[in-house]
Amino acid sequence: MTATQWPTSLWPEGVAKDISGYDHPIFNFLDDAARDYPDHVYTIFNDATRTFSQVKETADRIANFLAAKGIKKGDRVAIFLPNLPHYPAIFFGILKAGGVCVTCNPLYTPAELNYQLKDAGAKAVFCMDHEEFYPTAMEAVKNTNVETVVYCNVKSYLPKVKAILGSLLGKIPKAKSHDPKHILFDDAIASAQPSPPSVKINPSEDLALIIYTGGTTGRPKGAALCHTNFTSNVTAMDEWGRLVHEPGGKPERMRKGGFHTYMGVLPWYHSFGLTVCMLSACAGGSRLVCIPNPRDGNPPFTVVLEAIQKYKGTVMPAVPTVFVAFTNHAKIDQYDCTSLMGCFSGGAPLPPEVCKQFEAKTGAVIFEGYGLSETSPVASANPTSATNRRIGSVGFPVPGTDIKMVDLETGQTPLPQGEDGEIAISGPQIMKGYWNRTEENQAVFREIEGRRYFLTGDIGHVDEDGYIIITDRKKDMVLVGGFNVYPREVEDVLFTHPKVELAAVIGLPDGKGGEIVKAYIKLKPGQTATEEEISKFCKENMAGYKRPRQIEFRDEIPVSPVGKILRRVLKDEELKKK
Repeated sequence: MTATQWPTSLWPEGVAKDISGYDHPIFNFLDDAARDYPDHVYTIFNDATRTFSQVKETADRIANFLAAKGIKKGDRVAIFLPNLPHYPAIFFGILKAGGVCVTCNPLYTPAELNYQLKDAGAKAVFCMDHEEFYPTAMEAVKNTNVETVVYCNVKSYLPKVKAILGSLLGKIPKAKSHDPKHILFDDAIASAQPSPPSVKINPSEDLALIIYTGGTTGRPKGAALCHTNFTSNVTAMDEWGRLVHEPGGKPERMRKGGFHTYMGVLPWYHSFGLTVCMLSACAGGSRLVCIPNPRDGNPPFTVVLEAIQKYKGTVMPAVPTVFVAFTNHAKIDQYDCTSLMGCFSGGAPLPPEVCKQFEAKTGAVIFEGYGLSETSPVASANPTSATNRRIGSVGFPVPGTDIKMVDLETGQTPLPQGEDGEIAISGPQIMKGYWNRTEENQAVFREIEGRRYFLTGDIGHVDEDGYIIITDRKKDMVLVGGFNVYPREVEDVLFTHPKVELAAVIGLPDGKGGEIVKAYIKLKPGQTATEEEISKFCKENMAGYKRPRQIEFRDEIPVSPVGKILRRVLKDEELKKK
């Protein structure tokens, strides 16, 4: 079923079912905003602001700098940063140089980052000047193609008084020492002219981004996405969004030119935060609040509440665990969050009671959506009004998108409305394919009725009113705070421990709308180990959200006749304990 034929009478009023005008490079968003709103604020960080014209000039200098360092069209450049104000300029600058961004999780260990840099063949990396992040990057670039390392200090984007006081008091994050071959961000900018190289971009063919995802196999692989994958998705979300901008007013399209303030709660290295927050804010000429660590504060997430109140945030894309944290925050009644108008939720099912409580406290409307890194990411979304939104569903296909439920065996046969099948998506936001993964591309793409569809591995159906219902996520995937954790990836690390013979990993409900990772371990004969020992090993070898929160030692772990670990058996055992 296509969006133009979608079986519903509840399609949002005034929203087109198709889109156009998105066939351009991603950096046009910045260039257009700098032309139309040159003096309007784009980024906000600790009260320091940068206008669209300032961000464009920095992006142009970065492009010039990268070209001088030998970066050519198609070369990969990694960004290993949290949500700092440097991020948009670096992102757009790489694209203006003709490069391909490789966005990296700043929580990665050296081994995880090294794998990603190697797999992508990155030639340069931007990292944070920080006592943990910088040493991680230094270790990770070993035995890779990386020739240029630029480290970014937050002092560059602090108000002068705060920067001076921070330096005097030693409160500004900084690495203990730097490799003399590596370049300070400020020096890189100062050395370059604001004139990007002349590079011809074919938006629908040339790659813009490689985002790493575990996929269904657990081994991280890069979703290779072109410029129009993202420009089409931003255009679709702009068409979809209808908010009430004044009390008693009617829903209208998102206002441009500085009316809105986006809260940068989601990480921009992930397609959700990148598309729905960083790029959408830029495309609308809106403000963007940079929040490197939303869990900061006492209690956690206090920094976000403070920022919403201070900067009058109006739009906040987030995962359900953020909304849960808000509703359970001990001090939420001390903050004014009534400026929030719209909140886009994704990454995991949103508990209805959480939605109700959050909206009661803020007056905002939460609308759920669905997508994957491979779909840039938004494929479907609920209407943005409380009237037609349906909690528990992921709404309708966004404009320009086709969605079908297909048979689980071949992924080739569309199923009738109401019947569960694998969710298959077609549209301009679908990735070109997995980076250097020919066999896996053959497994996930199908041609149906003359169109190219991506098989998501998720199971769902379309209800009687046309709303898409997710029946089950990828069978073994664990959703921790909105991040995908793939059991095999964690198991692969556990297997490298010298005492471990067999390991199995599952996800369990955490009681807050998300999940935790639990690991079952069978030790080698004659070996003994403690939970603390295994936990320490995990801390040294994997990102925090992947680490098992529960560890259980077993004499035997259930396996199939061919030796495949039976995770479902373990999960069923746990659920019976409840």
